[in-house]
Formats: sequence, C-alpha cells, structure tokens
Amino acid sequence: MPFAPVLHAELIKIRSLRSLVGSLAAIVLVTAAFSALASASPEENDPDPLFSAFFGIGFGQIAAIAFGTTAVAAEFRGGALRLTLTATPDRPRWFAAKVVAIALPVLVVGLLTGAVTLLVGKAVLGAAGPTWPQGLRGAVGCDLQLTLMALFAAGLTAVLRSGVATLSVLIPFLLTVSFVIGDMSSGIADFLPDRAGQVALHSAWDGPLGPWSGLAVCALWAAAALLAGAWSVSRRDA
Repeated sequence: MPFAPVLHAELIKIRSLRSLVGSLAAIVLVTAAFSALASASPEENDPDPLFSAFFGIGFGQIAAIAFGTTAVAAEFRGGALRLTLTATPDRPRWFAAKVVAIALPVLVVGLLTGAVTLLVGKAVLGAAGPTWPQGLRGAVGCDLQLTLMALFAAGLTAVLRSGVATLSVLIPFLLTVSFVIGDMSSGIADFLPDRAGQVALHSAWDGPLGPWSGLAVCALWAAAALLAGAWSVSRRDA
C-alpha cells in the first residue's frame, strides 16, 4: 500500500480519539497559562525574561508526551495492532506513517502554542519582556521542543508497548529526576532531552549547549527512541 493512504488512515485515528484531541488542546492551554502565571510574578531584576515568558513549557511538554504516548499505546490495546498490520503488512511503512501522523499535529499546535505564549508573555511583562528576536527564537524553540518530546514518547511507547509504563517513566523523570540530576551534576543534565531542548528558551546559557545544538541533542534522543520503536515493531509479535 502506498504511504499516503496509510498516513491518511493514521490521521483519522488521531482525529477520532477524544483523548488525543484533548491532549493537543492541553498543550496550548497549559503552556500559556503557566507561562502567564510566571510572567505575572517575575523575580526582581529577572535576568532571563525569555524563560519567564516560556516557563510553562515544562508543563506543556507533559501534555505533548501524553499525546505521543496515547497515539501509539492505542495500537497495543484489544488487538488493534494486528488489525492495523493486516491492512498494512509493511511494518516500517506503518510505523513511519504513525510517526508523521503524530509529528504533524504537534508541529501545528506547538507553533500556535509558541505564538500565544510569546504574545501573553510580552503583554504581561511589558518593557521587561524579551525582545522580538528573542521571542521569535523562543516560539520556534517551543514548537520544536514540544514536537520532539512527543516523538520521544512515541518511540519509547513502541518499545515498552504500554502507555502506562511510558508515562510512569517519563512524567516522574521530567518532574523530579531531571532536576535532581541537574542539582547533583555539572553539565551532565544539560544533555537530557528535556533540559537540552529548553536551552533555546533562555536568553543566555552558561552550559556547553546553545539554542540549536540543544535542540539537536533533543532530536538525537527522539531519533534513538524512534529507531528502537521501529525495531521493536518490526521484530516483535503484534
């Protein structure tokens, strides 16, 4: 079967699941809301207004992870994957279509999230907010980071074959472990996927990564997870 109808079928699956649509909406709402709260109560002489404006991405990426996880985990419930592979026997082609079907809506929603969050941050912070060039970089970085974290979660879910297992690993890691490692290490935490991607959301960064190299590190994590997921889908029984 050609790639286009496989992709179309996967996009229909995403549109038909309310939990996935809700996760996409939550990305915008959660990121913008927490960013507005952080911008409304900035620290005195805040040296990083850009991160204040985009503070909510730490919570918004949880919704992005939930989206990527749920989109893949649905295939492992009730024998759905067997039916899918009956219609599309070419497993690598199906998994590629699934990945694109996850990436496209998150890219669109992430761009909207970055734009809304930037406008809210500029409105709340006023003259103390980030400059427009900084803000535009932050909006693009926000979009890419959300997309990469959704793909990272999708790949990990294909390996673990369980949405509960994936979320049980990733959410505590993002909320707790990443910060603990960051406090205990000197630079190692900068190469974790969530921390590396967020370098683009800082006005300046003292670590070894820059805005785009940080996103490149996050992309490597996502690529590794997707390659592992593709191998798992190709080699393991449905």
